[in-house]
Amino acid sequence: MSITPQESRAARGLLDWTQTQLAQASLIGLSTVRNFERELRETTAANLAAIHGAFERAGVIFERDGKFVGVKLKIKRGK
Repeated sequence: MSITPQESRAARGLLDWTQTQLAQASLIGLSTVRNFERELRETTAANLAAIHGAFERAGVIFERDGKFVGVKLKIKRGK
């Protein structure tokens, strides 16, 4: 699944992550995250997969139905 810059910003907001935290979680460069989210340049499919994977591991769920897109966060319950 691909991810848009808007979805990335929304997911970071849900997690209260900075771009630096996303770059670290994705194992990609900070400038790559910045350029992607600002839509300054397109990034590779591998970088998109890394960003998407980092968000999913953190509990973010991406939804698309052809008309709407959504980003939501799984609630982690204590034991």
